[in-house]
Amino acid sequence: MRNVTSMIAGAAFVAALAMPVFAADMTVKGEVVDIACATGKKEAGKGDAHAACAMTCAKSGQPVGVLTADAIYTVTGDYAANKNAKLLDFVAKKVIVTGEVTESDGVKSINVKSIKLAS
Repeated sequence: MRNVTSMIAGAAFVAALAMPVFAADMTVKGEVVDIACATGKKEAGKGDAHAACAMTCAKSGQPVGVLTADAIYTVTGDYAANKNAKLLDFVAKKVIVTGEVTESDGVKSINVKSIKLAS
């Protein structure tokens, strides 16, 4: 019986870890980047100098995110569908994005509800 209780408690703990830490609508401001280059190339993976590469990655369906001053939010949902079709006009540009933000295992995601160019 003790082993069964331990197994159930362990399974519940693992399930809780897999759930998002929070889910709330937020507005973030940052640059639309391809995740691989923004995390792998650091400064060289963003901005005008990297725009052509970022566009190629986005068009091929690679994960795209919003790089803010303190985090990268992976874009999910409709804006990530069809090889990021709804995001292509915003790649390598500063934007203001509103959507549902979740975080799981330290990875932040945003299910975009609206996006506009930052002024």
